[in-house]
Amino acid sequence: MNTVVLKVDPANPEPDVIRRAADVIRAGGLVAFPTETVYGLGANALSTDAVSGIFTAKGRPATNPLIVHISGMVRNHPQVPQTHTVPDVSEVLNVASAWPATAARLAARFWPGPLTLVVPKRDNVPDIVTAGGQTVAVRCPNHPVARALIRAAGTPLAAPSANRSTELSPTRAEHVLKSLNGRIDLLLDGGPCSGGLESTVVDVTAEFPRVLRPGLITVPMLEEVCGRVEFGTASGGIARAPGQMVKHYSPRTPLVLADDADAEHQRLREGGFRVISLGHDLIYAYKSISGDPEEYAADLYAVLHELDSGQYDRIVIEMPPDTPEWAAVRDRLTRAAAHE
Repeated sequence: MNTVVLKVDPANPEPDVIRRAADVIRAGGLVAFPTETVYGLGANALSTDAVSGIFTAKGRPATNPLIVHISGMVRNHPQVPQTHTVPDVSEVLNVASAWPATAARLAARFWPGPLTLVVPKRDNVPDIVTAGGQTVAVRCPNHPVARALIRAAGTPLAAPSANRSTELSPTRAEHVLKSLNGRIDLLLDGGPCSGGLESTVVDVTAEFPRVLRPGLITVPMLEEVCGRVEFGTASGGIARAPGQMVKHYSPRTPLVLADDADAEHQRLREGGFRVISLGHDLIYAYKSISGDPEEYAADLYAVLHELDSGQYDRIVIEMPPDTPEWAAVRDRLTRAAAHE
């Protein structure tokens, strides 16, 4: 298979380009596309055969569920409190059997955007999407290309990150090709993704919402909307969201985390390793990124992709502060540095 690459305007996607991609989705194929977080690998979320192609292309374990992407939301539905309806978020109840009030409040504030909500699933959602569980993770992306593709395909899209399982997530089209060229049908090249990290995942099926994966929407931001928020996953049982594996988001070059990057760099060099190190401000060679958590997140994967192509034995990264705004970055770095 040759992966077809089509350039697309990220702000005003060309209808003919989107139509070609939607045709691939309707035929049961795989399309990589940009979102505001990372590039996703999309297939018809309601087709077991189509979704199985995602697992094959990525080498993804069947125990790792997928996120279902929709383009809009429900108005004037009895399960959606009327004080919390949101504009144009329509298809959610095509995949969710219930829409809790907490979900409605969070969606009203953060959708479209980098927030995934775990809710009870409808029977039409294949078990392969949810790892056999009775909940489904749903998100409405805030990217014109992603939403145009979902609308044109006429179906929700199951879409994990467009990379081989456990490897670095892609924030540029070239990252997708490096990992999946020849394994997927089509790639929509919409330029770099702005957010750089995967969405925050929140389970809203219990009394209090629970963050299963930190992301660009922080716990304090969630608490402003719904008060008490719990954090972390239960041990054992079926996973309700992706991003739970110990080793994930990893460069092929071993990653070492340190409280003092300079000291660790020196120690490894004295041991004969070829080392590149990133301090808290992600400074290396010609590139300098501020210590702002959003800017850091936006560039982290791109920097790691670049360093992973270098001739290094180790990449050393100094851990950022243990504060809520850095939680997503710390989570990704910790999983990226984990051993199998």
